[in-house]
Order: sequence, then structure tokens, then C-alpha cells
Amino acid sequence: MSKICQITGKKAMIGNNVSHSKRRTKRTFDLNLFKKKFYYVEQDCWISLSLCANGLRIINKKGLDAALTDAVAKGYCDWKSIKVIG
Repeated sequence: MSKICQITGKKAMIGNNVSHSKRRTKRTFDLNLFKKKFYYVEQDCWISLSLCANGLRIINKKGLDAALTDAVAKGYCDWKSIKVIG
């Protein structure tokens, strides 16, 4: 599973670990990514999304249907990648 939020499109970033002697080694800055189940009223089913904490705040603010249509319009996910549970 890739580390990409399906609502915001955020990805894991790459940066440097910098030691006390200023030696730099590569590292990744991972997201606060988790899987969450939602009841999608428009389709009358449960769906599972992998999203970050900011994506959850967007869903709480706009609503699930508006957040999903915005994410599909911006190209962060498509309707086929959304996992339907029941």
C-alpha cells in the first residue's frame, strides 16, 4: 500500500537526518496515515479510505460526498480505488 492520502493527496516526503557533526543521511517523513471506514449514504454502503489526519478534518468539515468528489476532480483518487466493504 502506498503512503498517499486519498482525500488530500499528501505523500511521504524525503529529507535528511542531520547528526551533531552535520553528516547527512537520507530519511523519510511519513504521514499520519490510517485506514477508516465510513458509511456512504448516497450509495448506501460502507467504504474504506486510507487518509491522514488533515483528510479526516476535511471530511468532517465538507462532508464525505463533497470531499470525495473534490478528491476525484483533483486526481488524488478515482472511484475504482475506493474500497467498498458492504
